[in-house]
Amino acid sequence: MQRSNEKFVERLPLVLRRSRYTYLLTTIFCLIALGLRSLAEIVMPVGYPFVSFFPAVILSSFLFGVRPGIYAALLCGVLSWYFFMPPRMGFAINPGVIAALGFYGIVVAVDIALIHFLQRANFNLAIERERSRTLAENRELLFHELQHRVSNNLQVVAAMLSLQRRHVDHDLARRALDDASARLALVGRISRALYNPSGEGQNIGAFLATLTADIMEAAGREDIVLTVDAPAGLSLESDIVVPMALIVTEAVSNAIEHGLPHRGGHIHVALEAAGEGLTLRITDDGKGIAPDFEPCGGQSLGLRISNALANQINGRFTLQPAAQGGAIARLDLPRTRHA
Repeated sequence: MQRSNEKFVERLPLVLRRSRYTYLLTTIFCLIALGLRSLAEIVMPVGYPFVSFFPAVILSSFLFGVRPGIYAALLCGVLSWYFFMPPRMGFAINPGVIAALGFYGIVVAVDIALIHFLQRANFNLAIERERSRTLAENRELLFHELQHRVSNNLQVVAAMLSLQRRHVDHDLARRALDDASARLALVGRISRALYNPSGEGQNIGAFLATLTADIMEAAGREDIVLTVDAPAGLSLESDIVVPMALIVTEAVSNAIEHGLPHRGGHIHVALEAAGEGLTLRITDDGKGIAPDFEPCGGQSLGLRISNALANQINGRFTLQPAAQGGAIARLDLPRTRHA
């Protein structure tokens, strides 16, 4: 796989357009090392013939690879042998010279080998990171495509239910089809807005404000004031937010339809932390709950859906009268995953 990283280190060793330029630069490094060693002759004690040549070998291996590194090691060895190993200006051979050259050879060989293996490991790491980035991009693209298709399919089903309504004469059946169509369309919109392949949570305050504004716009009720309170910066995972959004939609729609059917009023949506969990309250100042209301039996479809959604996220949904009239729809979520 070809690397596309912009980091300089991950492109090493460099491959110049013409190989002779590589060896020319390597020769320049060795000559610079020779000049530095000559300038340091005044202050440097006797010995240390290779002291300035090791960096030239390391730099050549680091920038250009194994072969230029070996070339630099040989050239620097010859220069140090000729100029700085006694007797100077000659290629003397004695046990001391052989030992020094042998030690030099071992050191530069280890340096070149280490640099080579580190660069190979860095090269493979860059390839794996590039492959992981490509897979992540493909995964995100496929995820968005899947979410788009699912949302579109839900919208199509909702539209088919609306079309089917035209052929139904019974008012109760029409209302049931309208409710089913609206719920399917809502699930599609919520899914498209919420699900994030990165796994990041949804800012619940901003989402509830947008959701309730859409509900009020769809209801066409300008005489009802709706407010939302939620902790700043609170985020919830999508598998929590979707059921919660559906419960909020059911509760607000119920407050508009049954609590405030013929007059204006106020609906308040409040989300607050309660110990290790969350508590959601949808309060209205409408006509309240009927005296014969049974919380555990004879519930409407909307209430049964709300209870099922609450159970899905290990929560508890209740509908109870407010202290000063109206009703309170409450959702308790213990140990919710929020940040």
